[in-house]
Amino acid sequence: MDVERAIRVAVDTGKVYLGKEETLSAVRNKEVKLVVVASNCPPDAKSDLLRYAELAGIPVYEYPGTSLELGAVCGKPYVVSMLGVVEAGDSDIFELGRRK
Repeated sequence: MDVERAIRVAVDTGKVYLGKEETLSAVRNKEVKLVVVASNCPPDAKSDLLRYAELAGIPVYEYPGTSLELGAVCGKPYVVSMLGVVEAGDSDIFELGRRK
């Protein structure tokens, strides 16, 4: 599975929340089915995310690249430390949540 392609297709054809604040809020409200977090996400935000995601039963995939790289994969000209996937669209991104 091409992780970058799955993320990009989900952003382009599905419904995703981009950024720390929107994603954390969506996780707390159990609106997302998968969260992708950049490897260099700030530790406090990452620990909050992991705690909320565990309570809500939402899988978290750690993207091996930086937030700048994740932003580029999403087609955005800014950093994206995390994103929450609500609808996959035409991608198979939910397969990432099954990897452990």
